[in-house]
Amino acid sequence: MTTSRHDSHRPPQQPRSRKERRRADEGAREVPMVDKPEFTSYYGRPVVKAPPWGDEIAAYLFLGGLAGGSSLVSLGAQLTGKRMLQRNARLTALGAVGLGTAALVHDLGRPERFLYMLRTFKVTSPMSVGSWILSVFSTGAGITAAVEVDRLTGQRLPLGPLRRVLHALEAPAEAQTALLAAPLASYTGALLSDTAVPTWNAAKDELPFVFVSSAALAASGAALVLTPVAETQPARVLAGFGAVGDVVFMKLMKKRMHPAEAEPLREGAPGTMLKWAERLAVTGAAGAVLLGGRRTTAIASGALMLGASALTRVGFLRAGLASAKDPKHTVEPQKARLEARRAQGVVHDSITT
Repeated sequence: MTTSRHDSHRPPQQPRSRKERRRADEGAREVPMVDKPEFTSYYGRPVVKAPPWGDEIAAYLFLGGLAGGSSLVSLGAQLTGKRMLQRNARLTALGAVGLGTAALVHDLGRPERFLYMLRTFKVTSPMSVGSWILSVFSTGAGITAAVEVDRLTGQRLPLGPLRRVLHALEAPAEAQTALLAAPLASYTGALLSDTAVPTWNAAKDELPFVFVSSAALAASGAALVLTPVAETQPARVLAGFGAVGDVVFMKLMKKRMHPAEAEPLREGAPGTMLKWAERLAVTGAAGAVLLGGRRTTAIASGALMLGASALTRVGFLRAGLASAKDPKHTVEPQKARLEARRAQGVVHDSITT
């Protein structure tokens, strides 16, 4: 407190009341002159560029999973002696992988671009590995499906001496498709998470398992719809495992991700799709396991599981595309990771320090 020679001429100051002191304290506080800044990017543009993938890729994700899962159903049918289930699963696998490949080629724009991807084999590239998996799987699926068609027609196909070769290749082709079933169903998850899209990249640890579980649901659903209930026991067992895996790995994935990365999986149209996918998966699998012995219930349960698998693939695809549009989904997780590294004392490789 300062003093002055004029203090003796000032009138005595009356003590202030509590209300006046509170007003004085509030007036002494710093008042911000501008609003709290919010993060944005230059001109509101996205930080990362989302890939131009549309409905063709969504169809490919679903059909690839259906093809891979159907090969697992075919293997289970062979081990349990369910011939009709094996036949339907083989034909479903070929139809799904054929339509999926057509959707992929259509998205590429030029058919020869798919052939260009087969010129090399690069282990570190999910796209290169996936292209070869798709090609080799399709060959095996074509052989097993051709054997089934030949049997359905009473061996009336004009194969001549090639019939003996075709039937001799049935067992190796069955083993080949069974071996590549899980990689075919899951490699698209590795392909998505290998990009810079925030939500996809953050799901790299659990997404392949989610896609394999989703493929099991799709294949089980197709088998229940197409096959009499007397032969669907392997598909019903696979449906139970698929539903458990789909729900568990999806919840683990969302829990591990940063809130900004997981936000597109919970909100908007993609979030609604994924919520309904979980509901349909649980309901369909429960119906398949508990009431799958009735034809009507089996068909309804199969349709629900097919819908759950499709919604999972489409919902996750669109959630990733939505996360690339908003800069906060990219920057906020990066800031959180940087702060965590600083707290651990790791600052030597950060350009901001």
